[in-house]
Amino acid sequence: MTKGEQHIKRTVQERIEKFKPWFHNIHLPNGMQTAPDHFLGDFPKTMWSRLESIIPEDLTEKTVLDIGCNAGFYSLILARRGAQVIGIDSNDHYLEQARWVAGLFDMSDRILYRKMQVYDLRNLNVQFDIVLFMGVLYHLRYPLLGLDIVSRIVKSLMIFQSLSMPGNSKDVIITDADITHRDHMLEASWPKMAFIEHRFAGDPTNWWAPNASCMEAMLRSSGMRITGNPSPEIYVCEPDTEHPSCITTWDKEEFEAATAHTIDR
Repeated sequence: MTKGEQHIKRTVQERIEKFKPWFHNIHLPNGMQTAPDHFLGDFPKTMWSRLESIIPEDLTEKTVLDIGCNAGFYSLILARRGAQVIGIDSNDHYLEQARWVAGLFDMSDRILYRKMQVYDLRNLNVQFDIVLFMGVLYHLRYPLLGLDIVSRIVKSLMIFQSLSMPGNSKDVIITDADITHRDHMLEASWPKMAFIEHRFAGDPTNWWAPNASCMEAMLRSSGMRITGNPSPEIYVCEPDTEHPSCITTWDKEEFEAATAHTIDR
């Protein structure tokens, strides 16, 4: 290794240390990694391995929204496939990491990082070809509102993932029941979420853990059609034009009141 290469490696290592802690282990151009000892292994590369064949290789002229982008692992991969990417996060630390990583890969012109909450997306009047909504729902105090907002800006494809309750029972879909017959709600297949009052995994922003049935029901209720389930917590979705969200029909006024935003559809 030349002195120049040693200097570059030292400089990169210093920046990695400066930007700690890292939640994304990103393999940098010189072979170094941002979090090689990640408690989840090579994360989120292991998660990406379940998705890479689902998302087209050529994303030229496609737009991507990466919600909760963290250090930009997914934003970077999709930008390298040709997409124009907007990554949003509410955490300045992660956004600083993401901008630095994008610069190392010469992708700063293809990725725009912005500090935003999920709820800020209500003000967007554009749709994105691909929306990544992964690892965010359970951090939201108002999860269904967040999902309703996100679903409105999905043009073709949404990849959804959430922390979930144990189990995968989703055999029964009950469309109605008498108010005195509530035993169905105790069945494992009934859509439900566990509420986290204090902390979970040491994180006070973990509010919810839906079961599998609940995740699917919430996606359908928000106007999404589930087209794939590559792993227990990941869903591939597209807008369901035959069964749109109720915010476009009878519940439009509630959504507008909650978001202080008027919708046309």
